[in-house]
Amino acid sequence: MKTRERAIRPVHPGEMLREDFLPDYNMSASSFAAALGVSRQTANELLNERRSVTPVMALSLSRLFGNTPLFWLNAQAAVDLWEAQRRSKAKLARIRPLTAA
Repeated sequence: MKTRERAIRPVHPGEMLREDFLPDYNMSASSFAAALGVSRQTANELLNERRSVTPVMALSLSRLFGNTPLFWLNAQAAVDLWEAQRRSKAKLARIRPLTAA
């Protein structure tokens, strides 16, 4: 199966939080950190896209905002796969896909 390469980086979960969730809930980075029970540094790293959403963080975010952990993990996976594909482009190009017999 051939898929077209996405040209634009998917939205990082930190950007979603920073631009959509925190303003909707009138939260600052400090109140966000307190609500999650994490340090301000951890919250800031996530909000500034320098930290990935882990499964534990996905569970915390889903509990806080009432959505699913998979929402957060899928958003992070999209970013991770996009970045890995760009970093590994030459290596991946050398792999020849198999065809079923």
